Amino acid sequence: MKLSKMSKEELELYSYTDLAAMILKEEKKSLNTAELFKKICKLLSLSDEEYASKIGDFYTTLTTDKTFILLDDATWDLRDRHSVKVTLEDETEDEEDLTETEEELDDELDDMASEDMHDMDDDSDLDDPDLDDVDDVDDDDLTILDEEDLD
Repeated sequence: MKLSKMSKEELELYSYTDLAAMILKEEKKSLNTAELFKKICKLLSLSDEEYASKIGDFYTTLTTDKTFILLDDATWDLRDRHSVKVTLEDETEDEEDLTETEEELDDELDDMASEDMHDMDDDSDLDDPDLDDVDDVDDDDLTILDEEDLD
């Protein structure tokens, strides 16, 4: 049924996005946000104040609804009228570069791990005389300070 033949009560049962989709189907052309919402306001007998206060929300709804697509000329149309063209570029050279980079990183990580293992085997740090004194501290030598003492 055409929108123009529906009563206002029937039209009020539909959401703005439903009405927008119906308008785009009937018009068989894309419309910008303002034109599309003006048509909805006219159908629902909404005032200019209501138009001004609701157009931002209407635009947001169109952008999040998968039914609609925003075209390059800033007009809205039904997504099912448009196909998406996907082109894949030949990226074999890039993949080879990535593989080489991954291998180089693996080699570097292996080298770093073997150096760390060598450092762990080296006991030279344990011979440090300053570290030997740590074990000689007796609990009786420790003092507990109150917060007042810290000031």
